Amino acid sequence: MYYDELKTFVTLAEVKNFTKTAEILLMSQPSVSLHIKNLEKEFQTKLFVRSPKFLQITPTGEILYERAKQMITIYEQTKQDILEHHHSIKGELKIGASFSIGEYILPSLLFEIQNDYPELEIHVVIGNTEEIVQSVRLYQVDIGLIEGQTNEKELSVHSFMEDELFIVSSNNHELANKDEVTMADLQNQAWVTREVGSGTREYLNHFFRSNGLKVKSLLTISSSQGIKETLINGMGLSLLSRSVIERDVQQGILSIIKLKNQSFNRTLSYVFSPVMQSKKNVKTFISALNKKWPNEIKSTNKSRMF
Repeated sequence: MYYDELKTFVTLAEVKNFTKTAEILLMSQPSVSLHIKNLEKEFQTKLFVRSPKFLQITPTGEILYERAKQMITIYEQTKQDILEHHHSIKGELKIGASFSIGEYILPSLLFEIQNDYPELEIHVVIGNTEEIVQSVRLYQVDIGLIEGQTNEKELSVHSFMEDELFIVSSNNHELANKDEVTMADLQNQAWVTREVGSGTREYLNHFFRSNGLKVKSLLTISSSQGIKETLINGMGLSLLSRSVIERDVQQGILSIIKLKNQSFNRTLSYVFSPVMQSKKNVKTFISALNKKWPNEIKSTNKSRMF
């Protein structure tokens, strides 16, 4: 199997630059060229169209790209299975997580896993829901944790927690001192929200549409912390997960806007490609995930929330 050549090919197909590929793989540029040449000879086809200005993958290169990722994954899984023959959890585990989960929910679980399996090398990639699903589909991560929905039929999706969201503002906002607000109070308000592709943004857009809410202005920030800082400085309203705002509300930094007869709940899920299902590191992570949040879908207890 041309493992090294396939790794080089996949990297080059993704970054589309020989120099960057060499830097990423810690090898020389001539070695990158040689690996591609070996593959082209093996498969008797041109894999890239080269010019001084661009590098473009060919149609046959696209075919190899999809298969190469699968071959690399199976090869690495085989290596992992051999390691696991000695009943030890070691090697790498690549986790993708959407922002709210990766920054506020996942860290406590990672601490427990690292204590239980010190030889396991964990890598966490944080992005929005759309980016994490794409990373799982392309085998860039072993498993993903998302807060939105996915229609990717080739992936396996399982819920592990129910998350509650809250409308929040600065303490000085005109609605902050009201015991309860109505939908009419939310008309023509300024909002701060996450970027398109985020599960939280998708949920907020649905809330706007289903209630016919008109928005005065919409500020997009691709960071939950950035949104909170903007709110603290007096800019509008936002809809954020309980895990994101819990500490800020308890410390009196942000205020919850309670909407009459309305709560906001969504399901958090883990997602993986079926080829990863038998990978012991993935199974170990899923087991730890379900042990920490045991009822798969765990409803929030509003009376003890804040």
